Amino acid sequence: MSDLLGIGASGVRAYQGALSTTSDNIANAGTTGYVRRTPVLREVASVTGGGAVTPAGVRLGLVDRAADSFRSSAVRTSGSDLARSETGMVWLDRIEQVLGNSALGDRMAAFFNAAQGVAANPSAEAPRAVMLEQANALATAFRATGAGLAQAASDIEGEAHNAAGDLSAAAQALAKVNGAIGRSGGAASPALLDERDRLLESMSALVDVSVSFDAAGRATVKAGAAGGPVLVAGDQAASVGVSRGGQGALQFHLVMSGEASVIPAQGGAMAGMVDGAQRVADAKASLDQLAVDFADGVNAVQAGGHDLSGNPGAPMFAGTDAASLTLALDDGAGIAAATPGSGAQGNGNMAILAGLRGSGNFEGRLTGLQSANGAAMAARQTVVDAQAAIHDGAVAARDSLSGVNLDEEAVNLLRFQQAYQASARVIQVARETLDSIFQIR
Repeated sequence: MSDLLGIGASGVRAYQGALSTTSDNIANAGTTGYVRRTPVLREVASVTGGGAVTPAGVRLGLVDRAADSFRSSAVRTSGSDLARSETGMVWLDRIEQVLGNSALGDRMAAFFNAAQGVAANPSAEAPRAVMLEQANALATAFRATGAGLAQAASDIEGEAHNAAGDLSAAAQALAKVNGAIGRSGGAASPALLDERDRLLESMSALVDVSVSFDAAGRATVKAGAAGGPVLVAGDQAASVGVSRGGQGALQFHLVMSGEASVIPAQGGAMAGMVDGAQRVADAKASLDQLAVDFADGVNAVQAGGHDLSGNPGAPMFAGTDAASLTLALDDGAGIAAATPGSGAQGNGNMAILAGLRGSGNFEGRLTGLQSANGAAMAARQTVVDAQAAIHDGAVAARDSLSGVNLDEEAVNLLRFQQAYQASARVIQVARETLDSIFQIR
């Protein structure tokens, strides 16, 4: 009869634990990173001296996590690819906005059109004043565009420092989780393993990672694919920083045990920032060259002609790049409309300026810069759409295994509740039977 009590008590304890596990699943159905737990019930049996096996009840074994390392790895990889493309899109869009907001192309067309007005009436003050006004507006547009790209480059570097800080913090947190897993003696709690996987996923959104696990479940992480430097090993974590490589290219590095290594980022937001920084730098270099070529070309035309007073033309523009371009001429009479010796009514130099418009192809180069960026955006959006579908599929595949299904859990809740009540009834029956036996005299 005592065996009956023991069996009933074991059932109460085991199914109480099963109910607790099922309740956790239901309560955390919407918790990010939570992996469904499955209570594993084991039969308890005793062996007598004669070798006979006698049932002795049930016990709750280790709680299984419904996790699959391959599916989790697929989520990390696809998420890293998507984060790179989405981050790159942000900066391509920023370049497009900067190039379009200042209406630089319109200002350049207005400048050359105003020059035609001077050619039509070279001795009149009004057309010269209009041309000078348009020249100033064009210089302002160049400065605004150059400053916008410079600000974009600065913003990318600021975002890069934030991302480096986030990755360092995640690496430190994972190292602490690794330490806790190590102290668990190979029986890490599901909550610890959930936190480990959550941190790995957040890290992969920042940079592509290669992950391996030891027998206890501790993660070793390398940044920038399998050949990258170690980011986390056991309870040790590297610190991540931002630096400038050759020709000012943005790059990330880490320091582990006093040794610095460049992170060869091929995925994650960090790789997108590296791409974006290069795109911005290329756009700024093209714009600066355009500004210098335009200013030098116009100034050369000015130097080859005579102003309204018959003097050689002075430079119209000054500056070494787009952001520093300014109007150097402050009087419309200084516009060199005439060729030498043609007098105040001469307009031959304006024809040379009109020729510069075609030979310099300034408007075409600006349009090409905008078109190239637009084409890159369109191509990148196609990639983003494809990668988003791949990532969604990977997440769905993982969640189909590890996600909580409330219908299934409701069934389990009823099943374990009935088993718990039945075990309690076994104890009650055993007690009633014992009481009846004790009352027999």
